[in-house]
Amino acid sequence: MQLEPALQQFVDAVAAHPLPEDLRELRAISESALPQLQGAPEPVAHVIEHTVIARDGHALDVRFYTPEGLPDEPAPALLFAHGGGWFQCSLAVYDGPCRALANAGGCVIVAVGYRLAPEHPFPVPLHDIADAWQWLQANADRLGLDPQRLAIGGDSAGGNLAAACCLLLREIGLPQPRHQLLLYPALDAGMGSGSYSEYASGYYLSAELMQRCWQAYLGDMDTPPALASPALATDLRGLAPASVLSCEHDPLRDEAEQYAARLQSANVACTLERLPGMIHACIHLHGVTVSTDVAVQRAGAHLRQALA
Repeated sequence: MQLEPALQQFVDAVAAHPLPEDLRELRAISESALPQLQGAPEPVAHVIEHTVIARDGHALDVRFYTPEGLPDEPAPALLFAHGGGWFQCSLAVYDGPCRALANAGGCVIVAVGYRLAPEHPFPVPLHDIADAWQWLQANADRLGLDPQRLAIGGDSAGGNLAAACCLLLREIGLPQPRHQLLLYPALDAGMGSGSYSEYASGYYLSAELMQRCWQAYLGDMDTPPALASPALATDLRGLAPASVLSCEHDPLRDEAEQYAARLQSANVACTLERLPGMIHACIHLHGVTVSTDVAVQRAGAHLRQALA
């Protein structure tokens, strides 16, 4: 399916500008530009800030988004790790998408402000997400959440962190989440799939930028472990049931779909859905075209089913 004209115009405009050499400069650009692309934020019942103390004593900001209309009972929730190539984006940038996902999913979204590379490379972002997850489980009752209906998820690099957190929980013998929601996740540091060749440039996320993302996250690591690059995991048995959403015009498409197929082969209940005509990071592009709402709406539908 071809890109619709508005998306084609958007990716052409992005491709016309070379990437800044300094990732910190690109971080600053994204911090201001992405919210402008998202359109007006959706209303929710309330947004509450919490603080989680990570294993090294660092204070993590955590933001709860509660949609209107939840029953007067302990609520289901999704711990959400935002995307941004591990080096960019923030709770502020993801305010709009988290509001939309809370409404679409009919659950509380618990967004984590994890630390970013290259200042904090692997495993710090993963440990931040894992620490936030364990805090959420331990405190679910007092937070008004149902401890039996807690899921984990994220988009792009956040999808990587969610998938890796499930692997880490299994490794240390802790219970799995009720569900894992992986939106166009970055799972393979090898970057050798067919979609990387097909969509290497001209579709917003480029292979060049993704290479720099992995470099920021992994540093000088020659062979990343599976907790950094989940596609390298040799055994996916016993992981949380999953929903995996890929985008048709995305260099990360094939690794997402291959991971979903491997989960299914490992007898993990997993639903794979490809979003036709969509590009990477489409949850940020409501202001470009409302057709990109399909990503949040389909993710929400999967959450409602998984957390019912």
